Amino acid sequence: MGSTRSASPGAPPVKASTAARRRVVPWGVLALWVIVLAVAGSFAGRLGDVQRDQTTDYLPAGADSTQVAALQDKLPGGEITSLVLVYHRDGGLTAADRATAAQQLASITVAPGTGPATTPAQLGDAKDPKEFAATQHGSGLSSRDGATLMYTVSTAATAKNDAAKKAFVDDVRAHTPDVAGMSVRVGGDGALDVDARGVFGSLDGTLMLATGLVVALLLILTYRSPVLWLVPLVVVGAGAVSARAAVYGLASWSQITVTSQSAGIMTVLVFGAGTDYALLLVARYRDELRRTPLPYDAMRAALRGCGPALLASSGTVVAGLVCLLAADLNNVRGLGPVGAIGVLGALAAMLTLLPAILVLLGRRVFWPLIPAYGSEPRRRGRDLFAAMGSSAGRRPTAVLLTGVVLLGALALGAFNLPGALKQQDSFTTRPESTVAMSTLATAFPDRGSRPIEVMTPTGRADRTLAEARAVEGVASAERGRSGGGWTEIAVTAKAAPESAGENATIGRLRAALTGAHVGGPSAQALDLADTNSHDRLVVVPLVLASVLLVLALLLRSLVAPLLLVTAVVAVWGAALGIGGLLFGPVLGFSGLDPGLPLLTFVFLVALGVDYGIFLMHRTREETLRGAGPREAALTALRTTGGVIASAGTVLAATFGVLASLPLVMFVELGTIIAVGVLLDTFLVRTYLVTSANVLLGRGVWWPGGLSRAPGTAADEPPALVDSRR
Repeated sequence: MGSTRSASPGAPPVKASTAARRRVVPWGVLALWVIVLAVAGSFAGRLGDVQRDQTTDYLPAGADSTQVAALQDKLPGGEITSLVLVYHRDGGLTAADRATAAQQLASITVAPGTGPATTPAQLGDAKDPKEFAATQHGSGLSSRDGATLMYTVSTAATAKNDAAKKAFVDDVRAHTPDVAGMSVRVGGDGALDVDARGVFGSLDGTLMLATGLVVALLLILTYRSPVLWLVPLVVVGAGAVSARAAVYGLASWSQITVTSQSAGIMTVLVFGAGTDYALLLVARYRDELRRTPLPYDAMRAALRGCGPALLASSGTVVAGLVCLLAADLNNVRGLGPVGAIGVLGALAAMLTLLPAILVLLGRRVFWPLIPAYGSEPRRRGRDLFAAMGSSAGRRPTAVLLTGVVLLGALALGAFNLPGALKQQDSFTTRPESTVAMSTLATAFPDRGSRPIEVMTPTGRADRTLAEARAVEGVASAERGRSGGGWTEIAVTAKAAPESAGENATIGRLRAALTGAHVGGPSAQALDLADTNSHDRLVVVPLVLASVLLVLALLLRSLVAPLLLVTAVVAVWGAALGIGGLLFGPVLGFSGLDPGLPLLTFVFLVALGVDYGIFLMHRTREETLRGAGPREAALTALRTTGGVIASAGTVLAATFGVLASLPLVMFVELGTIIAVGVLLDTFLVRTYLVTSANVLLGRGVWWPGGLSRAPGTAADEPPALVDSRR
């Protein structure tokens, strides 16, 4: 038998082999993570290289407009970059203004040596992209009041080259300065796209920095320690690096679509979920340090107590995200595995690296509030949640009905949500491109300012051109480039872009043009809205079924999972309603991203159920120990309330960071999820689920053994969660 030593006064003797293991294991885990980060660091930095933000990456895989974009890539020069030059003077343009506009237009070229403006027909004759000059479509269009003049300028020399596209837009802007009271603005889809990419280009760094600062502040306030807050922050950063490297590897070896949008959301998920897991583990570890003399043994007990719960809660998030693979929208489908990898990366770091660092640092990491062996925890936070639980326990019916009515009333605000978000309204600020499009909308309320793009087999091009010109709502149609057996036709609608009139024209074109595909920005927006509606019908049932299955297996009940899922769905509806009260009336947003309802549903259901797991497992554990339904529910709230409140606040704050970005879609996404998490944390978990537990009694565990009379469930295994602080 090996030698023994005493760990501390009053502690039992410890085998030498056990003592060695306590020293070696944490250092071994730390060394392994150092190696992982050394390898992953270089790959994580290259994630931007595999991000795809082309038009087709944000479109439905099987949509008509996606086919158009794919076919355009195969034409000479590839996809066209279209710009609109908008000249405006209050009170009317002068002859000198029009002469200046003509001079500016003539000075625009795409590459050195290219000639002046050509006709649209000549665009299809060039064999090399460098031959494409800026192309003036006609002599310009003047508004009825004479105050606005519009020119359309396009090129194919920038195909699949974001740097060249930006250079083209910058060059056009450089050649079109304001002149003595006449404003000149460059808009159109090309300019809108470049301005959007400018925002996305700085998204990764900005988002990670802002999220890290928010998490750091909240951890400092939570732990009130000059050291402890830094440990989870460093660990969640390690999880983010490993997740980014894994996503880079997946994108390099598969066809998964990784966009700037999905990469940004993954960053928020890693920081939000990872910090939640850290809060729960550290809270349990702190409790175990009061009961266990050695940090290593305390951490083992903490992992045994809450590790399975963390696995279960992260499993629901991963299951919900994986359901996005059933979506037809390319960027949404890609978000599924990207987000799942982020959550798994955060979980792996929190279950391995965080315990190792905490054990190596010992009790002193909690300074100045060091949990001494044998001490009793402070109960201030528990008293607060005990008071909340008492109100739910005394009047459970009144509390439950009041909460349901409140959530229902808030959900009514969803009827006030704005319509589909137009491309020109995608920014919270007003870059030059959006100012140009707003001016056009005012000056030409009844005319399209961008083409509907039709791709037709070359052998049918003349017939398709004639059919297009005969369609009701079409102002003009011109033949464009040809290549690979296909010909491009540019159709201009009489109605304004993305209006009901233009959408009707697109529908009539698709019905009238045999064998042709109808695309372009307005058709893409129409297909996005239709596809998002379809994806909701497919993905939402899958998410509900997968989450219910995980909960049923975990809680050994059907009623409890239905209660939790119903609660988070109600929270989602209320959060959307609050969005309807904020986005238009307060923030002035004129549209809602069509993918927002689906994404917010997946995140709020999957993430919200996490807190339900912690609460219901604690309730189940107290029931197994012999407590009555009311006592079990109130004890669960008292012991888990502080942890859930901290975790919910951190998660809401991390998603709230999205609301600081200058894109409407991210503001809407971050606001709805942050509001939903706070509602779930402080209203639903605290009052509604607790009061429902009291009212249902043992029936909440039906048909499991706990639903029967006391004593019949004695052979059931112990609960997985004990989130006592």
